[in-house]
Amino acid sequence: MILTDQKIRESIRDGSIVIEPFDDKNLGANSYDVHLGAELAIYRDEILDAKKHNQVDTIMIDPVEGFVLRPGRTYLGVTQEYTETHKTVPFLEGKSSVGRLGIDIHATAGKGDVGFCNYWTLEISVHQPVRVYAGMPIAQLIYFEISGEVEVPYRLKKSAKYNERCPHPVESMMWRNFP
Repeated sequence: MILTDQKIRESIRDGSIVIEPFDDKNLGANSYDVHLGAELAIYRDEILDAKKHNQVDTIMIDPVEGFVLRPGRTYLGVTQEYTETHKTVPFLEGKSSVGRLGIDIHATAGKGDVGFCNYWTLEISVHQPVRVYAGMPIAQLIYFEISGEVEVPYRLKKSAKYNERCPHPVESMMWRNFP
């Protein structure tokens, strides 16, 4: 079952969901809008290697002019909001207004785990050039109830690769899966 606005507020009050900063105006009937941070990252190399730590360069989005995203690149963005979920499964979905501009905000990683405590890195791609701005609504979080107790929440998993609290886009850590 999906949490409603009332249940999301309740969960924020009891600490089982954390959204910083939280603003009630971003709360929908059953979701919470998150916003694009001021920083993007792009991979340095044209060819990425799953077995190596691929390096990124950082781009700051101009506060007035924004930044033009171009097709053929993967941009890593980040949400302005830090979140924690302790009793629900968070799903990050692009807003329909963003999708109608031809912006995809995640390639495969739309679901978080119970116990995820961090900013969300966005895997952004576009179908035609699009100018984006820091602070624009970019996605929405939808929270699903779980059935049963979680044995090991994400933040306590030894194999979790994205546990370090980081307000910057984080590149793939797939290389850590290889000996």
